[in-house]
This record gives sequence, structure tokens and C-alpha cells, in this order.
Amino acid sequence: MNRPAAAFNLALLLISIAGAQAGAAAPAPAAPRYVPEDNRPPLAFREDFSNEPNETPVTMASITNKALGFSLYGPGANGVAKTFHASPKDETGFIWSGACTQLCGFGLHMNNAYLDMRELSKVTWHTKQTGFHQLRLMIKLAGGRLLVGDKVVGASTDWQVTDVVIQDVHWRDVDTKTMNDSSINGNAAAWAENVDLSKVEEVGWTDLQAGSGHGTTGGSSRVNWIEVYARTVPRN
Repeated sequence: MNRPAAAFNLALLLISIAGAQAGAAAPAPAAPRYVPEDNRPPLAFREDFSNEPNETPVTMASITNKALGFSLYGPGANGVAKTFHASPKDETGFIWSGACTQLCGFGLHMNNAYLDMRELSKVTWHTKQTGFHQLRLMIKLAGGRLLVGDKVVGASTDWQVTDVVIQDVHWRDVDTKTMNDSSINGNAAAWAENVDLSKVEEVGWTDLQAGSGHGTTGGSSRVNWIEVYARTVPRN
């Protein structure tokens, strides 16, 4: 083959290779990095309790958000009260455990949805505890399992707003007959593991402690309002 023909064939080969490379699919761009803080769950519900007269049993009249229902737990359930004081002037209605002379718990549920409390779900609440009472978050799963968390909000001189980030909570089962945390498979020290938070039926609270009784100045817990940040799952 003469030199001009060889050069021509080489040029064609180089052009063919370049064309093939140009026609090859470009690599797919990398998926954007998932940042949990950029995908926080929205507000699922908020409840501000009504301004009923002082120390009345909780009824649906106590619940201002009519998309919600409530449940009472424990041997002291009948003592859970909706309370309102005309003074201080900025103090609105709240759920009070002081009349629970036996252990009690309170829960709120959405009538038309479960809560998906994975990712950065959280509960924000306005509370005030007295004495040695410590408020604990309580949840009920869609299958009926009731759990209480290890994070607590203790006593304070004034009302306080606090967050409970669900990922940070360790859970124990609750025996609703006694309203005490209970053993798991006979192990009194065991924490609940691999808790499926994709369908939470209720969010509530307990202080795992009896109140001081009506008309006394002893210890109790108070919840003035609560916000739950979670994704919602429609009920079937």
C-alpha cells in the first residue's frame, strides 16, 4: 500500500474511533446527596386544648382539633383532667395528671391517618411539671403495641417548650393495666428493638407516676399544646 493510501486509511480509522467515542452515552450524573435536614417531615397535627372550667374530665369538648380523637390509659385513667385557670392570663387550657391518684396516660390519634414517625420526625410540646414528675412520650403502634420513651421533661418553674426527636428515643413496652413499663420476653432490663415506626396510631404521654390528687399542691404534669411533625399514612 502506498503511503498516501495508508495515511488516508489511518485518518478514516481515527475519525471512526472519534465518532464512536462521541456517540457513546455520557455517564449519568451522580444522584444528589440526600440531606435529612432538607427533608424534615411536615407538621401532621397540633392540638391546643380548650379553655373549659377548672379540672373537668377530658371529653371531645376538650379537643380543639376535631380531626383528632383521644384515649386514656391506666388504672388512673378517670383522673386525667382538662384544666383551665383564669390567671395567669397567658395560660390556656391544658391536660393535667394531678388528679390521677393511680398511674395514667393520655394519647391523641388522627381520625383519618396513621403517622410515619421515621426520619427526623419529632414532637414539640409546651409543658410544665412539678415535684419529681417527669413527662415521657408514649406511642401506640398500628398493631396496638404501647411504648414509652426514655427521654423526659422534668420540673420547671415556668412553662417550657421542648422537642423530642424520635430517632433519639429508646422505647420500652407499657402494661396498660398497671401503666408501668414491662419486661420483654422475660427480660426486665430489655429495650424494645427494631420498632417499626412507619404506622403509629397514637402519640401521647405519661409520667409513670401517680398524681397528688385534687385540691393539693403536690407533683403533677401539664401539657398545654403539642405539635407532631411526621408524614401521614392514610388509613385503609
